[in-house]
Amino acid sequence: MRRWLCLLLAGVFFALAAFGAFLPGLPSTPFLLITSYFLVRSSPALHARLRRSRRFGPLLDNWERHRALSRRTKLVSLAASTLFVALTLLFAGLPLAVKGAILLIWAFGFFYVFRIPVV
Repeated sequence: MRRWLCLLLAGVFFALAAFGAFLPGLPSTPFLLITSYFLVRSSPALHARLRRSRRFGPLLDNWERHRALSRRTKLVSLAASTLFVALTLLFAGLPLAVKGAILLIWAFGFFYVFRIPVV
């Protein structure tokens, strides 16, 4: 039962990572790392296949070997999050409290990603 639950969760997080690879504003890296976590515990064969992936393999390799991101991944992540938060704050017409919450969450995420080393 545990194996099937891990496989299901890996599938959900992989789908989110795949969407994040093509949709600006949706981060793929955290979802990919969670996918890897669940695949290691449920399907070593699928985990190996993920690691060989041209799109996701290098990101996982950098993280597992160095606990770091590539310069490009880091810059795109920071720039995209800043752009989409700015657009949201400017054009969404949200209440001030919601805008403050969005800004606080963005600042926390930005600071976290900013501190991750670069390979």
